[in-house]
Amino acid sequence: MDRNDRINKLLEFYTATPNDTFVIYALANEYIQSGNDDEALKYYNILLENFPDYVATYYHIGKLYARRDMKEQALALYKTGMQKAQLAKDNHSFAELQTAYTNLDMGLDDE
Repeated sequence: MDRNDRINKLLEFYTATPNDTFVIYALANEYIQSGNDDEALKYYNILLENFPDYVATYYHIGKLYARRDMKEQALALYKTGMQKAQLAKDNHSFAELQTAYTNLDMGLDDE
């Protein structure tokens, strides 16, 4: 199955289950992989607005903003994500977000 097929299938799932956070997240990530940051941003924002405790969103949208040279917005998202991860006791996500935050803040490439 190629990327467009996956996107189309995920769009079908999203239409059927618009509150499925994993489907929205997967859709945003597929758009990132296809190079369509604008569509990815649309779905990441749906997660932020409707499911602000979905911790995985913060890392990926922060990376998108950092790639767009929107450093302050990316740092703010990483920071919020770290707070959400702490509340969820999600140490793995906290560590990823903290590393991304520190590297961006220091001007390092964390890829």
